[in-house]
Amino acid sequence: MGHLVREKNKLLGRVRRIRGQVEAVERSLESEKGCAEVLQQIAAVRGAINGLMAEVIEGHIQEHVANPSITSDAERLKGADELIEVVRAYLK
Repeated sequence: MGHLVREKNKLLGRVRRIRGQVEAVERSLESEKGCAEVLQQIAAVRGAINGLMAEVIEGHIQEHVANPSITSDAERLKGADELIEVVRAYLK
């Protein structure tokens, strides 16, 4: 989990921006904005979430799969299996 700690402030900033985008969707629905505007906001949220996911996946691969300091095949396989499980759940 070291890669998350190193990138903590950057990741938290992304999450806070995503929260703001979700709140904007809520405000648009409450004020009965047009569906096109709401759909665009939802698409922006989805893109932001996908970007966050990609960044965390990249860190996971670098830290738990491709890291040259990992000498144990079992440890490397564990990192790969964790990633596969998460990606499968994400793509459902």
